[in-house]
Amino acid sequence: MARKLSVKDVDVRGKRVLVRVDYNVPIKEGKVADDIRIEASLPTIKYLLDNNAKVILMTHLGRPTGIDEALRLNPVATRLSDLLNQPVKKVDETVCTNVTAEAQALKPGEVLLLENLRFNPGEKANDPKFAQKLAKLADIYVNDAFGTAHRAHASTFGVPSIMPVAVAGLLLEKELENLHYILTEPERPFYAVLGGSKVSDKIDVIDKFLDIVDGLFTGGGMLFTFLKAKGIEIGKSIVEESQVEHAKRMMERAGQNNVDFYLPTDVVVAEDKEPGSEYKVVPADEIPADWMGLDIGPETSKLYSEKMTSAKTIFWNGPMGVFEIEQFAGGTKAVALAIANSGATTIVGGGDSDRALRKFGLEEKISFVSTGGGASLKVLEGSKLPGVEVLQDKEECLEQAREAGS
Repeated sequence: MARKLSVKDVDVRGKRVLVRVDYNVPIKEGKVADDIRIEASLPTIKYLLDNNAKVILMTHLGRPTGIDEALRLNPVATRLSDLLNQPVKKVDETVCTNVTAEAQALKPGEVLLLENLRFNPGEKANDPKFAQKLAKLADIYVNDAFGTAHRAHASTFGVPSIMPVAVAGLLLEKELENLHYILTEPERPFYAVLGGSKVSDKIDVIDKFLDIVDGLFTGGGMLFTFLKAKGIEIGKSIVEESQVEHAKRMMERAGQNNVDFYLPTDVVVAEDKEPGSEYKVVPADEIPADWMGLDIGPETSKLYSEKMTSAKTIFWNGPMGVFEIEQFAGGTKAVALAIANSGATTIVGGGDSDRALRKFGLEEKISFVSTGGGASLKVLEGSKLPGVEVLQDKEECLEQAREAGS
């Protein structure tokens, strides 16, 4: 991707700055239950406040169809106020005369939070009229919501398409820099650890990794599609029949590219995926017909962990098993510990992997944790992100400035 203009490249003093943040956070009993995404946005917001900008924030929360009282952003405004140690004004709409008035009344150093973008159907539909109303609220647009940058919604694509200045926030910059490092200059050996339930979710990124990694470690539900591709009986384990042949081709390609492709040698199986279910460890090629695999086994965990010690760069996306249930969390915990203690540059692709790190208290030991699992995979597979592509290119703007001065 071309380098994009940063919020630090433009003069924000006294300007109204519309910032797309990602505050899609869990709310429990009227309070924010996990504020990691809010904290991730603070560097950009504080930079704007330190430079006397008037900050207008917009985000979605959940998947409402129309107005949903349980998904209003009041708890988010309260938590953000605490983190910034200053009041955050909150309006109950996204676009209306009241919102316009509040935006125009902002003073330098003040923060306004718009209501949940998805209360308006124009957000997901990228409705031009909705985008136009949002764009009129400010002078400058900043995208700091990497987790939503792969969606061409009004707030991520429509608005920056029509605003005179559209730039990247500090978090978005950091996300892209870390993913660019993986794709272009990883220190070797470079290992990828991929889990999660579906091969289909990661086909393109696996194909990309087979050209750039030294080793690929598999886990999660998707490993059983690979086992089936090798002709191994997998009992009642999850499998994507439509991806079996593709999985076979990927393993063949790994061999052709001299990429070490690791599959579990043992797995944890149970009769059903419920807390308290009877479970046992069996060799990966001896899964009972009426049992299902729900985690990598201890022998595999040991093997994976030992291999991690030689790594210089590791990318991880997807748990090794159903880590939310204690008896199926061992593999994910072992791999998370190995990655955290590897001494390598470690990048984790958000989502369930991030939640696992926090469950085991390991997030502080990771070099970089992405705030966007889906978006990070899109970048790594080589896809363009609409919310990034629409921002202004740094080199293009510099060229325009040179021409204007000549």
